[in-house]
Amino acid sequence: MNVFITGGTGCIGQYVTLAIAGRGHKTKVLSRTPEKYAPMLKMGDIEIVGGLMTDYEKIADYVKGCDAVISIALGWGNEPVSMLKNDTEATVNLLEISEKAGVEKFIFTSSTAAMGHNRPNMNETYCNLPLDLYGSTKGAIEAYVLGFAKYFPEAGKEAKKVSMKRNVIRPGYTFATPCFTGGTTQLDPRFRNIAEAVIQNKPVRLTQHDGTQFLSAGQIGELYAALLESDFNEEVFLGLAADFVTWERIARIALEETPESKSDIVLEDKGWDAEPMLYDVSKMERVFGLKFTGEDEIRSHIKWNLEMARAGK
Repeated sequence: MNVFITGGTGCIGQYVTLAIAGRGHKTKVLSRTPEKYAPMLKMGDIEIVGGLMTDYEKIADYVKGCDAVISIALGWGNEPVSMLKNDTEATVNLLEISEKAGVEKFIFTSSTAAMGHNRPNMNETYCNLPLDLYGSTKGAIEAYVLGFAKYFPEAGKEAKKVSMKRNVIRPGYTFATPCFTGGTTQLDPRFRNIAEAVIQNKPVRLTQHDGTQFLSAGQIGELYAALLESDFNEEVFLGLAADFVTWERIARIALEETPESKSDIVLEDKGWDAEPMLYDVSKMERVFGLKFTGEDEIRSHIKWNLEMARAGK
């Protein structure tokens, strides 16, 4: 397949691009700074093209002849209207451009933030109750992607049906060791902060029982590739590990990897329950046979962060 990817050089996207190219598909990746990611060109049948999510004429040209589009890029805004314009509107334009170009498959990257309020055993059938603008825009785009089964009919005319298959992946906390020097990692600084504290022999200050179902970008790349090659339509898949790992455990891994460190772990008790409310990721296993655990990948990632901290990077 010929696959167009927005955000294909980012934290998640770099590994999605490599996973898809590794299966023999030709990928075309949209990037604001294509020259920065030149090393990726050696890793598969990958083309990196310049542009923004809002460069609609360019995007319309890029998706010509593509069999699939994967939307991973995020357009940010600090207020409702700017978030709507930069992310929701931009992605819905990509959705419509893709359908009009004859694209067969469209995968949208949402987030567990669209689901919002934690509830026991949350799965893909739970209603979205977002807590912030990020979750709101993700939930809004989900509604457009899944609801775009046909065009709204003009008066007296029959509605045109949409043949493009449209699916959603909702990642949770996804971390990434860059796939090449100078590549991308997650924006959240907590892995880095732990590594720096351990290297500098400072206390590692954390919240007791705080953690999540961490998944590496390499692991979630497998989910994208499996969904791309499937015939599913209008489905949602959670993308998280099956196991819950605390930040305290991550700090202890960092100390295990740095036995010379004089750091200790200081936990603040905020009254958080020791028993976490987990996302139910059984659909991913049931449908694709994919079930991930986080600790091996986490150890590798914390080792990379320790190396960066030692180098002062």
